[in-house]
Amino acid sequence: MKNNTLFTAALSLIILMTSASAINAQKYPKGLVDKTVALVGGDMIQLSNIEAEVQMMLVQGITSDKYIRCEVLESMLESKLFLTQARLDSLKVGGETVEAELNNRIQQVMSQLGGEKAMEAYFKKPMYKIKQDWRDALSEQSLIQQMRSKVMQTTPDLTPSDVEKFYKSIPKDSLPIIPVQYQIRQILLYPNKETATIAIKEKLLELRERILKGEKFSNLATIYSQDTKSAVRGGELGMMSKQLLWPAFSDAAMSLKPGQVSQIVESPDGFHIIQLIAREGDMFNARHILIRPEYSSEDRSKAFKSLDSIKTLILADSITFEKAARRLSQDPKSFLNGGIMSDENTGAVLFEKDQLKPADYNVIKDLKPGEISEPFESVDNEGNLGHTVYKIIKIDRIIPAHPASFKEDFSILLNIAKDSNARKAIDEFITKKQRTTYIVIDPMFYNCPFKREGWIK
Repeated sequence: MKNNTLFTAALSLIILMTSASAINAQKYPKGLVDKTVALVGGDMIQLSNIEAEVQMMLVQGITSDKYIRCEVLESMLESKLFLTQARLDSLKVGGETVEAELNNRIQQVMSQLGGEKAMEAYFKKPMYKIKQDWRDALSEQSLIQQMRSKVMQTTPDLTPSDVEKFYKSIPKDSLPIIPVQYQIRQILLYPNKETATIAIKEKLLELRERILKGEKFSNLATIYSQDTKSAVRGGELGMMSKQLLWPAFSDAAMSLKPGQVSQIVESPDGFHIIQLIAREGDMFNARHILIRPEYSSEDRSKAFKSLDSIKTLILADSITFEKAARRLSQDPKSFLNGGIMSDENTGAVLFEKDQLKPADYNVIKDLKPGEISEPFESVDNEGNLGHTVYKIIKIDRIIPAHPASFKEDFSILLNIAKDSNARKAIDEFITKKQRTTYIVIDPMFYNCPFKREGWIK
């Protein structure tokens, strides 16, 4: 399954947008009811907005102190300054982007709460009103983000000389510590998926036949499904948007009638049979039984024997590891580079411990540069849990933990310098806008230990 958990930031925004009406009737610290506590230009900040954010922070486990509301208010004041300038600069909201994000968040929340009616009941508003409120808030958020980006882009590009000056300006005892890093090559083989697939399909066909003959889908899901989270609920997933699941799974489920059982469906997670429980627009609730490929000891032995033979040839100087990887590795991402592993997102070839799969790290932690591991079993990056693979690994380099240096860690220092310049630009923008923007804060916040001066005039 794809991840259908709400993003923390999205959920926080949603609560801020929808909690005010429920909070208005509640009492606040010192017996106050909801009120406007700040004006920034033409924008108001309500006490209900602050309280909603505080409650969200507490839910997330952020420790509360007596100044937490002061911190939240200051963050909101800063955001309003960016919003004011964005309007002055006539920045435009990307309508399609906002609508796409709005629909995505609506689907996520409906999945969490159990459908449109449940969502309307939870927020005590009709759907059109929820969408209107969220659309307005997302539009403001878009303008704020655009303005922040615009300010940060005012910083000049950094030359190597600039980075070196920045590096020399940092006290040596304040330099970031770079953890141990590894540069690794691999030769990877996949097991024989065809044989395992046949066995899975035979098992799922048997289970489907038993269901059609009268056995309960939920009972069999509890016993046989390898999706442990849903298996304890008889395979039931709960009402959720089709967009949150693999397309092959969603398409198969949406084509069913309630109670009907699908044929075998393949997704990146494995093989499923699905029973539709209910459908509501683009949302559905279904049960499923998931079975993933399982490989025999014969598959493992065969792969290990092949990898042993490759390692023997390399150690005998009959072929280099790099050439063997190009010719024999089945990993489409690394074989062209002579087996060098790289981060899929950044392209970096140096890995820290926490960036490696546990199976891989357990093997390389005892290797020295130039050494080749024994064959071992690991997983690839496909699907949520990955698929079984077999490997041998060679360590090209091990860089010990060390304070960042200009020569070895230029890219890291470049990013730190960029971040530092961006923060300075943001600070300068806020300080300037504080002087030129009409800002009024309620006296109840006069004793706040704001990090910035200039809020109270």
